[in-house]
Amino acid sequence: NFLLMHAMGPNVAGVIGSAIAAGVMLKYVLAM
Repeated sequence: NFLLMHAMGPNVAGVIGSAIAAGVMLKYVLAM
């Protein structure tokens, strides 16, 4: 269980980072 949590940590962080990056890009595109 600990290994599973350890493996999913970076994955969740990557998904959140991608979502934030997509949101920022979308905001810039809509602002143009």
